[in-house]
Amino acid sequence: MNSESLLKPSPLIPTSRPEIIQSLIDGVDRYNPDNVSILEEYLGTQLQTEDYDLMANLAILKLYQFNPHLVNEQVINNILVKSLTAIPNPDFNLCLYLLHENALADESVAKLVELQQLLEQCKYQEFWKLYESDDSYKELTSDAIGFEDAIRKVILTSISMTYQSISAELLSNYLNLNINEEEFESFIQTRNLVNKDGIILVPTNYDNEAKPTVIRENIKFEQLTKVIGYSNEL
Repeated sequence: MNSESLLKPSPLIPTSRPEIIQSLIDGVDRYNPDNVSILEEYLGTQLQTEDYDLMANLAILKLYQFNPHLVNEQVINNILVKSLTAIPNPDFNLCLYLLHENALADESVAKLVELQQLLEQCKYQEFWKLYESDDSYKELTSDAIGFEDAIRKVILTSISMTYQSISAELLSNYLNLNINEEEFESFIQTRNLVNKDGIILVPTNYDNEAKPTVIRENIKFEQLTKVIGYSNEL
């Protein structure tokens, strides 16, 4: 696994989008309310795997927008949960923009917004504290298999963009994994990170590498003549 693999965002087009879903997204049938069940079933597949398809999920929300009688609150929650795993991409907000005011006022949506804000603000310890403070948060995300590990990958992506090294204790707190347990070591090793005497070494990549800053000032000839003229007057 190379260092760039940590930085790849969740793609808008998954590696294996079913042909029927592709045809719905590309054609006018995406606005046909009769097809909402097909898209909802596809969301169910995403929830059972690490697959994620933003465009297909937005198509569901668009159908809900045009056909309020079709709205399924659980489906909305699950779409938002999957979009949390795409941070730092703006997917979560894109989904929110397509929700009716009633949906935005829903308590479940409000709870997911809380989680999103903590993740985007890089308040990882606060995220896990809130997530574990109330069983309702885990209930909201229970349909998404592997949700907690997916969030850890989100956090690790952010860390890899910021740090070249970080203490193992701090990283374990960010990931909500016990530093003394095998799960922590296994998680970082599978992502090409090295634990050296309590310091986690992050592979150098485009984002965390120090870059020299070159400042160039462009002065037009007319401006230069004015400066010379002023200096002659002094």
